[in-house]
Amino acid sequence: MLSNRLKAVCRASTALGAIIFAASAAVPAQAQQIETVVVTVERHAENLQDVPESVATIPADQLRALFSSGEDIRAIASRVPSLYSESSNGRVAPRFYIRGLGNTDFDLAASQPVSIIEDNVVEENVVLKSAPLYDIDSVEVDRGPQGTLFGRNTTAGIVKFTTKKPTDEFDADATASYGEYGTANVEAAVGGGLTDTLSVRASGLWQHRDDYISNAFLGVNDALGGYDERAGRVQALWKPTSNFTVLVNLHGRSLDGTAAVFRANILTKGSDHLNGNYISDKVFFDGGFVTPNNENPQKYDGIGASVDMEYDFSGMKLTSTSAYESTHGFSRGDIDGGNMVTGPGFIPFPSDTQDGLDYLHQFTQELHLATTDTGPFFWQVGAFYFSTKYEDQTNPFFVPPTFVRQSNTSWALFGQASYDITDDFRLTGGVRWTSDSKGLTGNGPLMAPIVTPVQLGGSNVSWDVSGLYKLTDTTNLYARVATGFRAPSIQGRNLAFGSGFSTARSETITSYEAGVKTLLDDNKLRLNVDGFYYYLAHMQLTAIGGLGNSTVLLNAHGGLAYGLEADAEYDPTDTLAFTAGLSWNHTEIHAPGLTVNPCGAFPGAPVGSLLCTPLTPYTQATGTVGVNGSPFPNAPEFFGDLTARYSYPLASGAELYLFTDWYMQGYTNFFLYRSAEFKTNGNYEGGLRLGYIPPSKDWEIALYARNITDKANLQGGIDFNNLTGFVGDPRVFGFELSAHLH
Repeated sequence: MLSNRLKAVCRASTALGAIIFAASAAVPAQAQQIETVVVTVERHAENLQDVPESVATIPADQLRALFSSGEDIRAIASRVPSLYSESSNGRVAPRFYIRGLGNTDFDLAASQPVSIIEDNVVEENVVLKSAPLYDIDSVEVDRGPQGTLFGRNTTAGIVKFTTKKPTDEFDADATASYGEYGTANVEAAVGGGLTDTLSVRASGLWQHRDDYISNAFLGVNDALGGYDERAGRVQALWKPTSNFTVLVNLHGRSLDGTAAVFRANILTKGSDHLNGNYISDKVFFDGGFVTPNNENPQKYDGIGASVDMEYDFSGMKLTSTSAYESTHGFSRGDIDGGNMVTGPGFIPFPSDTQDGLDYLHQFTQELHLATTDTGPFFWQVGAFYFSTKYEDQTNPFFVPPTFVRQSNTSWALFGQASYDITDDFRLTGGVRWTSDSKGLTGNGPLMAPIVTPVQLGGSNVSWDVSGLYKLTDTTNLYARVATGFRAPSIQGRNLAFGSGFSTARSETITSYEAGVKTLLDDNKLRLNVDGFYYYLAHMQLTAIGGLGNSTVLLNAHGGLAYGLEADAEYDPTDTLAFTAGLSWNHTEIHAPGLTVNPCGAFPGAPVGSLLCTPLTPYTQATGTVGVNGSPFPNAPEFFGDLTARYSYPLASGAELYLFTDWYMQGYTNFFLYRSAEFKTNGNYEGGLRLGYIPPSKDWEIALYARNITDKANLQGGIDFNNLTGFVGDPRVFGFELSAHLH
C-alpha cells in the first residue's frame, strides 16, 4: 500500500501534469525544434546524435535548479539514467556508479571505476572528485568503458565537466539564493578581453548552511549539519598568433563543514524502513567531536592549476595539458551513531574515527594530436602521464593515529581513427596501452613499520570498435564493443586497527552496446535508446565492515550486467519542454566460494544473534555468507527521472515559468551480501521552481523548493556495530535572484 507521502506526491504530480496539459492545450503548437547538443566523448566536438555510444547531458536550467540550495556534486546523480552517487563522507569523497559499476570503499585511497574529468584534467582521488561545481558550461556523462581516449583508463565511464572559458566579449553573471536552515548559495563570474590577445574570466562560489541538528545526549542545540564551502577560479586565455593559444587555469577550494551524520538503529531488524529512532534534526552522539559545539567536523583545503596549449598546424592540432592538484584535510565522525547509555537502541561499543589526507599531490601531463581536415577520415593520437603521492591518516582514538603513504604512477599511449566507408556508414576504432604501478609504506602503533614499499603493477591494451549507420535523415543506428582496465589496488586502512593491508589484482571489462538515436515529431522530440551487456574479469570488490570498522580488497571471479537506457527531450511548443530518462540494470557477482562476514558476525555466532537478517545462506562455523549471485553493491536496479518547464509569456515581453524535476530509484543493495535491512527500494525526490524573467532578460527571480516532499531517503548503512544508517538532505524552501550582463 502506498504511504500517505507517496500518495501526496502522486496527487501533486497528477495536478501538475493537468495544469501543464491544460496550459499547453491553450497555446498553439509552434514549429519549435530542440537544440543540437554537442558532446566531446570522442575528444572532438560532435552532434550527440552522431556519436556511436551512449552519452547523456544535463541541460543548463536543470543544472541550475539542482544546485539552488547549496548542493554538492552528488546532486547530479539520479538525474541521468544509470548514473548514481553516494557518500559516507559527507560533501567530500563521493562515490560514483555508472551502469551499476562503482566502488563502495570509503577509504580516501580507494580507486574508482568512474572517472571525473574537469576541463580535460582527471580528478583521480575521491576528495578531488568532490570539487564544487560553479560557472559550468556543460556536463556530459559517457556511459560504458572509456578505455581508449580519456584519463587513466576506466571500466565504468566518465562524468565530464567543462567550465565557461574567457572570451573577447564582456560577460558577467551573478546568482544568489537563500533558504531554510540559513542555506545560501552565491555564485559570480566576470570576464572579457583585456587586450587584443588576452582574455580573462574570474568566478567564485560561496555555499553555507547553518548547523541545524541538535545533540540531545549532550544537550547541545544546533551542533552539526552545516557547512561553509568557498571556491574560486581565474582563467586567462592568451592568443599571441592566429594558430597558437594558451589557457591558464588557477583554482582553489576551502570547506569547513560536517561529515556524514550516522544515526544509530534507525532500521529495525527485518526491515529497511526508517523507524522512530530517526529524528531529522536530532542525534544522540557521545563521540565525533572536537568540542561539544564542533561535532562530526570536516575540513578540506585544496589548490590546483592547469595549462592548456594548442598549436594549429596545417591540417593538424597539437594540444598539451599540464595540471597539478593538491589537497589536505580530515573528516571525523561518531561512527556508531549514538551512545551506550541512551542509544537509541543497543550499541555494543563506541566508535569514533577520524580519517584524512595530510597531503596529496597529483600531476598529469597529456599530449594530443588530431587532424583538423574535414573529410571522410579522422584520426587522433596521444600520450598520457599520471603521478600522485599522498599520506592518509586514520585515528581510531583508542590508540594514536596510523599514517599510510601511497604513490601511483601511470603511463599511456592511445590512438583512434574514424572512416566514412559510405555516405551512411562510419566505422571507428581505438586502442590504448596503459602501464600502472602503486606503492605503499606506513607506520602506526598497532603495526610493524612498512619501510620497504609494498608494490603492485600491471599493464593492459584496451580497445574499442564502433559503427554508426544513418538509417534516415533523423535516425541513426549504432553498435559498440569496448574494453577497459582498472589497475591493481592496495588498501592500507586496516593497519590502523591491527590487521594487515589487502590487495586486489587488475580488473578488465568487455562491453557490448547497441542503440538507436532519433529525432521525431518534426525534430521536436529527441529519443535515444540503447541496450548493453558487459562482463568484468577478476572484478575488484571491497568488503566493508561486517566484522569491524574495516575495508578489505577482494577479487571475484567476475561480474556481469545488462540493461536498457533511454534519454528523451521533448519541446512540443514554444512554452512547454520536457526531459525524461529511464534505465534498468541487472547486475550479478560471479564468485563461487567467496564469502564475507555480515553485520557483526564471527565464527560460531548463531544466525539469530546477528545484527541483521542475511538473505544469503549463512554458515555459522565460519560466521560468513557467500556473495555469489548478489547484485553489485549500490547498483540501483532502475532509475526514472523527469523534468517539465512551462513558460507563460506576458504582454510586456516578460515571462513567468514553472519548472519541476523528479527522480525515482529502484532496489539498491548496500553491501556485498544481501540482507533485509541494508537496502532501499523506492527512494524519490522532487524539486519545484517558479520564476519571473523581465522583458530585458538580464535578471531573474525565482522561488524554489528542493526535496519538496521532505522525503528521508536512506542512502547507506553501517553494519559492524548496530543498525546504523544515513539519509539525504531535508526539504529546503528558498528564493533566488540572478543577473546577467553581456
